Amino acid sequence: MAMMRLRREDPRVVGSFRLHRRLGAGGMGVVYLGSDRRGQRVALKVIRPDLAEDQEFRSRFAREVSAARRIRGGCTARLVAADLEAERPWFATQYVPGPSLHDKVAEEGPLTAAQIAAIGAALSEGLVAVHEAGVVHRDLKPSNILLSPKGPRIIDFGIAWATGASTLTHVGTAVGSPGFLAPEQVRGAAVTPATDVFALGATLAYAATADSPFGHGSSEVMLYRVVHEEPHLIGVPDALAPLVQACLAKDPEDRPTTLQLSMRLKEIAAREAQGLSDGRPPAQRARGAERPTGRLADAYADQRTERRTGGTPAPQGPDQGHGQGQGPNSGGHARPSSSRPPSPRPSSSRNPGGPSSRPTAGRTGGRQAPRTTGAGRRPSRPDPRLMRQRLIVFVVVTLIVALGIAAAQKF
Repeated sequence: MAMMRLRREDPRVVGSFRLHRRLGAGGMGVVYLGSDRRGQRVALKVIRPDLAEDQEFRSRFAREVSAARRIRGGCTARLVAADLEAERPWFATQYVPGPSLHDKVAEEGPLTAAQIAAIGAALSEGLVAVHEAGVVHRDLKPSNILLSPKGPRIIDFGIAWATGASTLTHVGTAVGSPGFLAPEQVRGAAVTPATDVFALGATLAYAATADSPFGHGSSEVMLYRVVHEEPHLIGVPDALAPLVQACLAKDPEDRPTTLQLSMRLKEIAAREAQGLSDGRPPAQRARGAERPTGRLADAYADQRTERRTGGTPAPQGPDQGHGQGQGPNSGGHARPSSSRPPSPRPSSSRNPGGPSSRPTAGRTGGRQAPRTTGAGRRPSRPDPRLMRQRLIVFVVVTLIVALGIAAAQKF
């Protein structure tokens, strides 16, 4: 995270904290790097002097502190101290070292599918804790996600609000960042946990493409696209595209829950870590409009997972298994020719009339060849060893994420 020297007008001490550097400034105030007497580093936010007398801004600042106090665990910065009655109200949270997701992608380019899935799984699990506290962030975006050595952290609850509250602070004015706002926020409807799911979907799309799924333009143009146009997901890895599409559904009811997101993203992260995902390049998804959206996206993703693991075995005819190497006149119906050459028949001159004169289709070197469900297709039954490996990887990834979150809570 970029740091700047303190300016002449900046305070040197706030409460019991000594200030060392500027971390940034926003619409509400300035964030400083500070430390207490024990040397614990904090990120300390102080309201701007011209806003300290504004009751509306004081109320908004108090909401941020209240939201931070209510959240236990999750991928958030722990609240250390606050003073809402000071001449310039302030509060301090645990300092999170590391760049924002926005800066990381801007400097190094799009992340890999495995990285995106791992970050998304941790953020989804963190949002579960946020929503269980009755809080909706309302402004989740790449610049509000810090990538610390212990995992991603969600910051800046300045416009967080209780579940079910309206998103309008003034008539016709939506609060949040265009391109990451949910349609219900633009319309001024009540916010719910699904509002943060939409923003998380847009954030994951940014991590995969280094661009907003709704492009660029003025605030009015961006808000119109969010409500009326489909997101552009060209460049999002195939393994993630259906889930991101579901997160960006216009209807909040069509979006997955944060718990569902966490579980699905952990599975994707495990598959990507083993290199078991669909290897097609993103350019082959130019026909993205053909993909289902909303509730259908889950079914679509399940079908893709089923196909990757072998799927349901295709129905076998009465002659399958004994007549695979026979021609269309061997009895039964004709089959599509396989790309595999026909298996050799035993010579009738060697064993005339003997038992081995029967067709030995499907056998090579005394071992039975695997069955196929069609030309060039994979075996109809999944490999048990591969399934066990996938299960072990999934359990290990789940334990690592859980231990990381538990360790973060202790700090």
